[in-house]
Parts: sequence; structure tokens; C-alpha cells
Amino acid sequence: MNSNWQEFLGAAGACFDNGLVSSFGDADGELKAARDATVIAPLAHLALLECAGEEAKTFLHNQVTSDINHLGADAAQHSAWCSAKGRMLVSFLLFRNGPDYQVQLAADLAPAIQKRLQMYILRAKVKVADLSPRFELIGLSGAQAEAALHEASLPVPQRLMDTAAFANGKVIRLDATRFEVVVSSEAAATVWGALAAAARPVGTPAWQWLDIQAGIPLISEATKEEFVPQMANFDQIGGVSFHKGCYPGQEVVARTQYLGKVKRHLYRIRAAGPVAAGEPIYSPENPEHPCGMIANAAPAPEGGYTALAVIQEGFVDAGDLEVGMPGGPRIETQLVTF
Repeated sequence: MNSNWQEFLGAAGACFDNGLVSSFGDADGELKAARDATVIAPLAHLALLECAGEEAKTFLHNQVTSDINHLGADAAQHSAWCSAKGRMLVSFLLFRNGPDYQVQLAADLAPAIQKRLQMYILRAKVKVADLSPRFELIGLSGAQAEAALHEASLPVPQRLMDTAAFANGKVIRLDATRFEVVVSSEAAATVWGALAAAARPVGTPAWQWLDIQAGIPLISEATKEEFVPQMANFDQIGGVSFHKGCYPGQEVVARTQYLGKVKRHLYRIRAAGPVAAGEPIYSPENPEHPCGMIANAAPAPEGGYTALAVIQEGFVDAGDLEVGMPGGPRIETQLVTF
């Protein structure tokens, strides 16, 4: 997080924990506001990389799971980069900036992913840069989100997963009531102040709860190389193309799809106590081996925790799954569908 941005948020009442804004002084109230009202959140758990150069489109198209060749100038898409075994190394929200491409990913993976992408460039005319020191990411959610953007003199993309540029950045429409604002660090305080006139500031956990409600998993350090894209529903949210050419892991991803071998699926779970990304899930039927893993987790407005988890379908119906260890706390599950 840019130091000036952190100082500004601190002056606005932000409380920090490991570099993230945990709350603005009322964590429980902020979670309820995320559920019931219009909120803005700093998204320092995310980073922004850019692939620039005349061969950036071809390079990315040959690496990631989505169709870069047909990504419109004002469109965004979910995507992933896989290992040769078809396991997701990272998940992206990917969009264009003129001829260049920007990818949003978990901040704890950004340095390693930037380095790994550079290894694959070889002689291609592409440069990969970390834009995180120069740009801030702000989440906006709620029934009055569009009105807040209008009042802040920011553009409003009309279609889902479309983008709209303004002088200092870009607005991305994630769904009917959620937006992200990518804004230069110099203009971030001004944009935040304008949005805060119509939306309540909340900590990053509130935004992570909203992502879980939307059913959008984020691959992080704790879950890299754990899931084939279909396990995390990336085929359902436009993150996988089955009509493009080869990319790392493509044979595994395609074979999984066409042979119907996806036995693990994405579930939304509830737990009475804290859970975290990477924690295993067990069934009493087979306590020696985990049958699932937490992908993302956040405290819930009604108390307890909620999470997205990839779980082997054959163990779900019994309703006796446990998190953390065999005999651990019980969890409730609900299949995530779109």
C-alpha cells in the first residue's frame, strides 16, 4: 500500500492489521452495512500488474485460461494462470488499458507471479510491471453505488464486466451493485472523499464477505496449485475458454471438462468460529484424508464466519463436514451456482 494512501486512510479512521484495513473502528457495524447499505472499501489485499508491448495480447492469450484475443477494449474478464498439471497458480481479474493489459490478483502472489511471467516472455516484445505503487483499488457496493459514482463525477459502466475510463483511472462493473475503481495514487484521496459522501467506509473483510456472497474465489498464497479452474467455477464466470489454443495446463483443463471428471465443486460454507484460506475440510467417513479446502473466508454480518470452499461432492450430503482437523468444528454447506 502506498504510504501516502495509508496515511490518508489512517487519518480517516482506518485500523490496520498486517498492512490491510481491518475496519474503520466498527467491524461489526461495517459488516452489516456491507449487507444492507452502500459501502466503499480499500482493497489493499489486491495488487495490479500490467503486461505492455506490441505482443502483450498474444503473450497473455498463450498463457492464461480465458480468451484474450476477443477481450473488448472496454471489457473485463476473470481468468487464471495454471501449472502444467492444470492447477491454478493464480486467479486474475483482467482488463485492457488501451493496447496494454492489466491484471488484478492477490497481493501476496504478485511478486512471484510477476517474476514467473517474465521467465516466459523470452524474446516476446512484452514488459511486465507492478503498478501497485502507482495505483489504488477501491471497492464500491450497494443499492446506491451508481448514484455514488454519479455524485463523484465518475463514469458508470452499464453492462456487467464492462469498464469505463476517467482522467485518473478506470471503473469496473463487477455485478449489479458492485464496482471497483482503479485510480492513480495521486488522485485516490480525492476520489475516496467524493465516494465517501454517499457510501460508508468499511474494512477489507467486509469486501471479502461480499466476494464470498458473489461466489467469486480468489487464489492466494495459501491455495495456489490446489484447484483446477472448474473446481472454483471459473468455467461458469467466463474465466475459461474451451475454444482457444494451447496454454499451460490446457490439456488437463479440457480433459476434465469433456470427460466430466470434476468431482470437487465450489461451496459456500458457514462456520461458528474463524476459518482461513488453505484450511482443510474433513469427513468422518474418511478422516485420514481431507475432502476439501477453504479458498476464501471472512467474518459474517450475522456472526461466525462464511467462506468459499472446494469440496469433494460425495462427502457433502451427509452434512457432517468438519474444518481444520478430523473432529474439528462442523460446517454448513451450500453449492455455489450461477
